[in-house]
Amino acid sequence: MKYLVTHWERVIKLFIEHSILTFLSLFIALCIAIPLGIVVSRNKKAAVITTNFFGVIYTIPGLALLSFLVPFFGLGAKSALITLAAYAQMILVRNTITSITTIKPEIIEAARGMGMNKLQLALKVQFPLAIPIIVAGIRIATISIINLAFIAAFINGGGLGELVLEGIRTNNSGKIISGTIALGVLMVLTELIFRIIEHFISLKPRK
Repeated sequence: MKYLVTHWERVIKLFIEHSILTFLSLFIALCIAIPLGIVVSRNKKAAVITTNFFGVIYTIPGLALLSFLVPFFGLGAKSALITLAAYAQMILVRNTITSITTIKPEIIEAARGMGMNKLQLALKVQFPLAIPIIVAGIRIATISIINLAFIAAFINGGGLGELVLEGIRTNNSGKIISGTIALGVLMVLTELIFRIIEHFISLKPRK
């Protein structure tokens, strides 16, 4: 705790770095996963192939994937961002597919009976009904990314892992504890934010 009090400025700096790394990689992952999940949800075979593909990526150890990417993208945040975004795909794509495929067929038929085209059906019916499950997937993916972002420190990617790694190398328990506490605070804050979002979404019942 002494290190946390005497070096709070550095801890906050690394906390911000970790947050940026987390939410930037999440944004990249969402830009890929949401459209992809919506598209492949229309075809059961495509959905299975896609989830299996990202499932294989998800089983690759984080450091192994980082090591593979470093020769192509170099040391630093770029390789870390790609790794984190890749790991998030499994959760995000799977939840997006589930959110679309679990909508009751009679709701879709009723919307078509009202004369809605595919775009209107997607924007006015499917996506609004899918939001609760998608948001739940985003929450889980974000918590996973926060944990995994620790490994960015191994390739000079920044974040709280840098503090913990320094503590391990120098046998400085103060750094390890400070980094762990800061990580816990980030996870709790993130969880609370998403719980609040999910609460407000749930106020509008899913038909």
